[in-house]
Amino acid sequence: MNKTLKFFLNSIAYGLAAALVIILLVPTLRENLGVTRLTERVIKPNVMSFAYAVEQAAPSVVNIYSAEIQINNYGKQPKVNDLGSGVIMSQDGHILTNYHVVDNAELIRVLLQDGRQYDAEVLGLDEVTDLALLKIDASNLPAIPQDPELEAQVGDIVLAIGNPLNLGQTITQGIISATDKKGIGNNSSFADFIQMDAAINLGSSGGALVNSRGQLVGINTAKAQRGIQGIFFAIPYKLAKHVMTKLLEDGEVKRGYLGLDGMPINHAGVPVMSNVESIAGIRISNVDPLGPAWKGGLLSGDILLAVNGKQLVSFQELLAIIEDVEPGTTMNFSISRKGQLKQVSVVVGKLGVDD
Repeated sequence: MNKTLKFFLNSIAYGLAAALVIILLVPTLRENLGVTRLTERVIKPNVMSFAYAVEQAAPSVVNIYSAEIQINNYGKQPKVNDLGSGVIMSQDGHILTNYHVVDNAELIRVLLQDGRQYDAEVLGLDEVTDLALLKIDASNLPAIPQDPELEAQVGDIVLAIGNPLNLGQTITQGIISATDKKGIGNNSSFADFIQMDAAINLGSSGGALVNSRGQLVGINTAKAQRGIQGIFFAIPYKLAKHVMTKLLEDGEVKRGYLGLDGMPINHAGVPVMSNVESIAGIRISNVDPLGPAWKGGLLSGDILLAVNGKQLVSFQELLAIIEDVEPGTTMNFSISRKGQLKQVSVVVGKLGVDD
């Protein structure tokens, strides 16, 4: 009995071994049994790819050529002065790009990724944020994916899509290193920029900065100056969308203006240099002669405590509040002047007029 059982077990073992040798030697058998696919899954790691994001966003990024009309022996001829990129924001042809790409252009030509070309009309310009809104006569265009609630975060991986050096559409990859960067461009507190290291070269300005889902994170705008390498900037999506809405409504972005400079101080009257330390108010250091603040009675040395009942937490916050107010609006300031509490009313001016 034991000899018979041992014989059968040995036969089964020899049979399995022979079958394994045949499977390994015959490729078609391995494929039919799924051995190759199983081996590949085990050995080959997953490949990180941004192909999906590019597929979603790239068709929405256009090439922009701005030109002036020159008259020669052959008649009127366009001469290309600048090149850049743009982002299709709506299916009916609204395109965002940079102000500096189309400023003073007599002719603007838009080239879509499918080869179609259109002449563009400028609906509005905003030099403060370096944005311009164009319109082309087209429909059913591939608008870029947008999330109204999207907030860029430090550490996010992003892709910059544009037309650098007129080489054709190019994608560069980087990481966001900072948000809410001010002092880029026209030094307005209204322009909060995204800082990242996805390369933006000549011709890529006005293109799209997108996340790994292909959603618009910002409009690419500038690179750091003075020989600094690997630092580039983009206008955040929410700000760009806000400016676009204003340009559609009014053809311009109206911003309030006070005409003063100041320094945050603590309860001891000492200037606050840290973002962590709380402030007691903002001491006015300079007032623009004949500006709105001066006309309203604010003086150098006054300490601003609150505006319309809202306690101030930074000078940048004050500027942002005023810039977002319709010019002509009266704002009420709580101030401390030589130890005395006072209320001062100021009629807000218009940025670019009273400044």
